[in-house]
Amino acid sequence: MMEKRDLKGWLYLLPAMLFLGVFMVYPLIDVFIYSFEEEFNFASQSFTGYGWDNYRFVLRDPFFMRAVRNTFILVIITVPLSTGIALLISLGLSSIKVVRSLFQTLYFLPYVTNTLAVGLVFMILFKRTPVSEGLVNVLINWFGGESVDFITGPYWAKMLVMCIYTIWVVMPFKILILTGALASVNEDYYKAAKMDGTSRGRTFRKITLPMISPMIFYLVITGFIGAFKAYSDAVALFGTNLNAAEMNTIVGYVYDVLYTEGGGYPSYASAAAIILFVIVLTITVINLLVSRKHVHY
Repeated sequence: MMEKRDLKGWLYLLPAMLFLGVFMVYPLIDVFIYSFEEEFNFASQSFTGYGWDNYRFVLRDPFFMRAVRNTFILVIITVPLSTGIALLISLGLSSIKVVRSLFQTLYFLPYVTNTLAVGLVFMILFKRTPVSEGLVNVLINWFGGESVDFITGPYWAKMLVMCIYTIWVVMPFKILILTGALASVNEDYYKAAKMDGTSRGRTFRKITLPMISPMIFYLVITGFIGAFKAYSDAVALFGTNLNAAEMNTIVGYVYDVLYTEGGGYPSYASAAAIILFVIVLTITVINLLVSRKHVHY
């Protein structure tokens, strides 16, 4: 009887396993093989042999190293900030009973809006033009500051806009998840803490955080993965020539090497993609190890 049940379970899983195998496992293996094919000729689909030359080229390419720097800065800044801000907003929403649904809908709107459209709005807010300083520069001038060209100006200004944009785009999803997590916490714990005279800060640290820690961990992991895959955000703000703007990301580098003018090098692109895979995998494993001590299931 158990064998028949196991067989039925595997049959239910078969469509999903086939889908994952065809569209995820096979491409990953194919990219891994491509990354070792040296002097690959795209027209004739031929190569001279297998080796590490593609990885050496990518790791010595200044455009790739700049993309790695941009991606890591984006990850380090946006993931903690977006998660922390989302948690604060979720705590505020949880204390509002009357119009909570309305505020949840308002906060969720950026998530269902096209990222390129949001990027265009951000570009209009921050970009200086011959006829306008941009709304952000107008506010800066009101407080006595000097105008800054956030889109084509200094590197720090462009990275600041990129980080703000990324946080704005990812925060609605995190607010939705954390609001649901807070609503699922058993009220009996709070009642017991109130009867014991426990302060709000201690209640938050000892009850709320441990109870929602699985959701926070989930958001941190997905946040890291999403930030490392950033590309459309940069295109929305700075256009398709990200190398000229010095704002390219690792995914953008892969796309440029593979498709754009002067591209057509799948072996180099595959090597860069495998390096990105290793980075994301390493950070995910580290997070999993850390979660064993700080995540309570």
